[in-house]
Amino acid sequence: MHGATLSRWTMSWLGAAIVLLVAAEALFALGFADPVSAPRGAETLAVVHLVTAGWLGLLTIGSALQFVPVLAAGRLRAAAASLPSLILALLGDLALVGGFVALGRGAAAAPHLLAGGAALLVAGYGGGGMMLGLTLRAARPLAAVPRLVGLGLVGLAATLVLGAGLASGLAGLLPPDPAGRVADLLPFHIVFGLGGWLTATALAVSYRLLPMFLLAAEPSVGPKRLLRLAIAAFALVGLALAAVAVGFDARLAAGASATAAAAAIAVHGRDLAAIVRGRRRRDMEASGRASLLAVLTLWAAVALGLGAVLLGETSRVVPTVVHLAGFGWLSGLGLAQLGKIVPFLTWLEYFGPVMGRRPTPRTQDLLPSRRLEPWYVVFHAGVWIGAAALLAEAPALYRFGALMQGVAVAALLVVFARTRRLAGVAAEHLRDGVDRPRLFVATIEPGSKR
Repeated sequence: MHGATLSRWTMSWLGAAIVLLVAAEALFALGFADPVSAPRGAETLAVVHLVTAGWLGLLTIGSALQFVPVLAAGRLRAAAASLPSLILALLGDLALVGGFVALGRGAAAAPHLLAGGAALLVAGYGGGGMMLGLTLRAARPLAAVPRLVGLGLVGLAATLVLGAGLASGLAGLLPPDPAGRVADLLPFHIVFGLGGWLTATALAVSYRLLPMFLLAAEPSVGPKRLLRLAIAAFALVGLALAAVAVGFDARLAAGASATAAAAAIAVHGRDLAAIVRGRRRRDMEASGRASLLAVLTLWAAVALGLGAVLLGETSRVVPTVVHLAGFGWLSGLGLAQLGKIVPFLTWLEYFGPVMGRRPTPRTQDLLPSRRLEPWYVVFHAGVWIGAAALLAEAPALYRFGALMQGVAVAALLVVFARTRRLAGVAAEHLRDGVDRPRLFVATIEPGSKR
């Protein structure tokens, strides 16, 4: 992918995302939010939205701005909206988080913060989705993997609409009866967010990034099957949503949707196994191993969820499933891929313009695996400690797991910052008269691809 177009604001999205994750982990570790004893408490909802609408959302859009044009074999459309969309999404998340905190304290500002935050989030993520949607639209007809990204955008739209409705209900902007019905839609907000938008996009991007980083062939048949199953799962969730909205029993549609989603994940797992077996890079780097660990956590979350349904323990186990999906799968995969994305974008920005005209280091030389692996291990250990704490209903143990995750993420943030500043790159590879890359904004040299 050397020579690919460099997205100027991707590092801004990614930098803001990981800072929000550090903040969220710190708040969990300090006991400000307690998902064990108060999973629906105002403070818990505040910190959860730092993770979902903050870290995971910004990470997903930021990564997609760089790699969706590659999937679509075209340029990013409406790229000028990137920075305004980031600012709106960031302000919206902070306002929403402040609204939840104010709600828990009975502050008069809570309705305004909740409604304003939701509106800003819709505008910010709507702008991000618009850029990606226009980019995909210009590249039609699309292969299965880009279409899976498009399906993820459908999940994003549903998440935003449902989230805005929930925020409006909490803000007291809806009459009592509609507000009560909107509250019943919370599970669909979670499913469309974690399982629809974020997971569909993550699976799509993994189909491109993992073969690229492992030097393996991309699967040709599996993505098509996964796409069909994902479309079926989306449609069935939509049917269940409609049933709940009019007061009907939605259990059959919800169960069928879960079955289709589990089958889609099984297809991805089979493809991933083929990628690993067929890789030409035999010495898998830390980012590759961490990505596989994230996928294994996804499988564990699915298995735990299905087991809970069969045993009738869903209310007790659902928080653990959400924790494993949000932190072990999505956050774990995101941090793993940042271990490749950050050095790749840094190399592309600094060394790409002189490629072929002078000696340059390899991309992996900018960030050796030994700097990453210990922190990936600590992070995933913290995730599983948190999962055990949720099952055992042990708040102190959960805080310890969050502390481990927070320390690991903060350490990774330092590693990524040093990579951006080319720490450890031999002096003979540095370019005379050219500044090192800035932390959060890419510098586009005249004549470079945009």
